Amino acid sequence: MDNDAVFYTDRSGRITSNPLLDQLPSYQSLLYRRKSSVSGTKRRSSSRGRTGSSSSGKWGMSSFTRPLDKPKSQIEQQDIRELAKPMAEKRRDKTQRLEEARELSSWRQWRQSSHRYLKRLRDDAQEWMSSMKLWRGDIHLIEGMFGTGILSYFSFLRFLVVLNLIIFLIKFSFVMLPIIIAPYASGNITYNLNDAGVCTVYPSSSRLGLVIFHEHITDLLSGGGFLEQTYLFYGYYKADKIHFPNITYNLALAYLLSTIAYLFLSLIWIVKRSARGFKRNLVQDEDRFQSFCNKIFAGWDFCITNVNAARLKRSSLLYELKTDLEEERIKQKIADRTRKEKCRIYFLRLILNLFVIGVLAGCFYSIYIATIFSQEAQMTKIKVNFIVDLIYEYLPSIVITVANFITPLLFSIIINYEDYSPAFEIRFTLMRCVFMRLTSIGVLLFSLWSQITKCEEEPCICGYNHVLYSCWETRVGQEMYKLTIFDFITIVAVTIFVEFPRKLIVKNCDCGLAKWWGQQEFAIPQNVLEIVYGQTICWIGTFYCPMLPAICTIKYFFIFYIKKVSLINNCRPATRPFRASSSNFFFLVVLLIGLALACLPVTVSVAQINCSHACGPFVNYNTTWEVLPATVSQLPSGAQKLLFALSSEAFAVSFFVVTCLAMFYVIALAGAHKRVINQLREQLAMEGRDKRFLIQKLCQAQSLSTSRSPVSRPQPRSGSRSSPSYHTSFSSNFNEGVFLAHSPPDSSTHV
Repeated sequence: MDNDAVFYTDRSGRITSNPLLDQLPSYQSLLYRRKSSVSGTKRRSSSRGRTGSSSSGKWGMSSFTRPLDKPKSQIEQQDIRELAKPMAEKRRDKTQRLEEARELSSWRQWRQSSHRYLKRLRDDAQEWMSSMKLWRGDIHLIEGMFGTGILSYFSFLRFLVVLNLIIFLIKFSFVMLPIIIAPYASGNITYNLNDAGVCTVYPSSSRLGLVIFHEHITDLLSGGGFLEQTYLFYGYYKADKIHFPNITYNLALAYLLSTIAYLFLSLIWIVKRSARGFKRNLVQDEDRFQSFCNKIFAGWDFCITNVNAARLKRSSLLYELKTDLEEERIKQKIADRTRKEKCRIYFLRLILNLFVIGVLAGCFYSIYIATIFSQEAQMTKIKVNFIVDLIYEYLPSIVITVANFITPLLFSIIINYEDYSPAFEIRFTLMRCVFMRLTSIGVLLFSLWSQITKCEEEPCICGYNHVLYSCWETRVGQEMYKLTIFDFITIVAVTIFVEFPRKLIVKNCDCGLAKWWGQQEFAIPQNVLEIVYGQTICWIGTFYCPMLPAICTIKYFFIFYIKKVSLINNCRPATRPFRASSSNFFFLVVLLIGLALACLPVTVSVAQINCSHACGPFVNYNTTWEVLPATVSQLPSGAQKLLFALSSEAFAVSFFVVTCLAMFYVIALAGAHKRVINQLREQLAMEGRDKRFLIQKLCQAQSLSTSRSPVSRPQPRSGSRSSPSYHTSFSSNFNEGVFLAHSPPDSSTHV
């Protein structure tokens, strides 16, 4: 017997060898790796024998032996519906389980019944929660008509609606609600009334006498007038402490901690969704052939009974296949480029990126000049007329909106000449638009703060320009409020006055210009940047305008239906489809960038810029952050020592070291899992080759037996199992080998 012969277990349990299995591709691959390895490793592997080598490697004896049966207890723990068995066997298993359950003690029976009841209750609760999701039916309709790429945009919009609602609940519960219920709960509000001085003067913004109607409209759009002294803005919350019968509520501390809470909650939620999308992206983009197989052979949902649902599912699968094929075509085109074509493309990209940088610099300078001019015009208090005054109020918002409207169109034209793949095209366009939109907010805030901290006589007496900005936090909140309102007005106006007329012109006009213009596509980058831009404004403005999350929740709620109606009636499916897995993950990454940018100005205003001494809950402090050390100093000595220890450098260094060790462990564990996954993937591929090899041998044996049989012998029908000669000449070497080659590998070989 050959030393390299493959040993396998036959049906009687005896270990024998089969020369046919020595020719399997998996075994030949194993021999090749052994011969190419170091001689010492080869001798060590040979001394262990075939059984030892196969248990520690891949495609050894365990691939051709019947795996050990699972313990009976493990099978019983699995739900009968999840077992891969015929219905008759499932019924027998259920009957057997019922009989075995009668023999158990009453305690074990109660535990099993309770476990089944709780599991059923959990499944019902999950199904009910899934059915209660916001816009569930609308999103399924969009997925079937336009694919998963556009679906990811509407799912992203739904996530922001829920996020803003929770942010508003945090602000409402800890800041607004105590002030509202204080008169009804026998509470006593202590207001911030420090010594009179030039810094504490806060001129009233309410108008006296008869007010013209259009002035109310101006106040509603700008946040001034009657809205300035409401719950909407920072300046209204003048309370220092609220004394209830049994507790004293520190409103200033609650205001600061609620700000930290909503930013931290947003960070955790976005990171969690990003991690889930990243894992899904890795699974779906790991192997394109596997993705094709999953969609073609396992993508259909056989529980669908409705005709419309089946049509939507079919169009969704078709759209995903188009996306896969388009990406493969682009990859092949990139791989076939010559060196001359690569040099030409890289030079063209360099020139276009320099042009993009120039456009961005011009936009930022325009925003800075418009902000300075608008602030100076508002401080003069000279009223020209309704339209001019409104333009002065909204001049920074108008310039930012025009820049945000023009630059994405310019970027979408430029990106066509840079010849990127569809997935990278949407990401790169998003990054450019992100930089434009989010940096424009930073330029606006920088322009405002340059005016707030600039005094005629340096240094400023109050730490800020109290003459022009007696309550500068409210002024910043008004700018964020105006940006939010104007952004919503722009979206509605573009939909009504641009998208619908374009659809009517293209549909009813046969001229060449209308055909060249064509029916519009749903531009994913521009639409995603609209809501990321609005959400960044919401994060920044919530500190200065606590009611802004509620406004953004209502805004995004209406935007969903506006975009849905426009998509269905005005847009056509994209000619270059996008994948939902990568797009959805990248949307969250862009949103995370917006959150990081929002934290920067809020942190600067909390820690660096002096608080307004005429309004707000932090009148008694120089900066907003001072309320935290002042509160800690009033705690017991034990709590102070604990907090000081947690904020010390020793704890920070220790925490950093432990975090690094945990990160290294997770990275090592992920690498080990990745190696196991690669081994399993290679083993699956090799088992497929083995099956193909055995089928070829089977066909050769059938052909040989047919050629040796007499001519007068009747040929078997197509529905018969096999020819008699197959059983006589081939079954002794092949039958059990085929049966055992198809057995799943033992789990011990994958460790």
